[in-house]
Amino acid sequence: MEMMMVIGLIAALLMGMTLGVFGAGGSILTVPILVFLMGVSASEATAYSLFIVGVTAVFGAYTYYKQDLIQFKIGFVFAIPAFIGVYTVRLFLMPSLPEHIASFGRYDLSKDALVLIVFSLIMIMAAYAMIKPSKVQTSGEPKALNYSLIAIEGLIVGAVTGFVGAGGGFLIIPALVILAGLNMKQAVGTSLMIIAFKSLLGFVGDIQAGLVVDWILLFEIVGLSIIGVLVGERIARKVDGNKLKPAFGYFVLLMGLAILVREIV
Repeated sequence: MEMMMVIGLIAALLMGMTLGVFGAGGSILTVPILVFLMGVSASEATAYSLFIVGVTAVFGAYTYYKQDLIQFKIGFVFAIPAFIGVYTVRLFLMPSLPEHIASFGRYDLSKDALVLIVFSLIMIMAAYAMIKPSKVQTSGEPKALNYSLIAIEGLIVGAVTGFVGAGGGFLIIPALVILAGLNMKQAVGTSLMIIAFKSLLGFVGDIQAGLVVDWILLFEIVGLSIIGVLVGERIARKVDGNKLKPAFGYFVLLMGLAILVREIV
């Protein structure tokens, strides 16, 4: 068990490096690291992931803030409904889910299995977004904000984040480009601000719902992730992360499929 914990901490460092190199996507590895290497239950792992992703996103967002690449007004239009989605799911939905969801013949669907199945599907979607070349137009032309669409997108992303504990950047960035007319760098910076805001406040919902937190483990992972991000940013200056992203996408795809098969079969 101690060996698995050491491997898990090393994986947290590598997760941070991945986030630093690619600018996004590393947080999708947080829940598998917590569940399969550190022995944390799936429902607790999604809560821990919110904190880890949120703190890491703060550091990433600060880098973009120094370059004046965060659109705060647009970010908060998206972030407030996203926060409502994640906070509601963490405070009310997750604690109310029974440990046993349903039975299908000999197969019993537990709460943790449901979380991991949904999470694996999100991983597969994220992998597809990394593998497929982006066709999103990045004109950077300001657009009249469609508040209703942005609010709906925010609620959906927030609810997904609340359930699986992933940041959802691969959903947020295209929405900011298409609905708000941001260029890609502005969309990434603003996305990190949104992720930090909704993830950390969503974690508050877990605290209010009575989650008992292993703060020592949590801060160990956060510290290693931040070190990894800083190392990854240095690597990114020498290596084009966009060229490596499809390979990372295939890795995430295989992990997502493996988790899905494990939980179903």
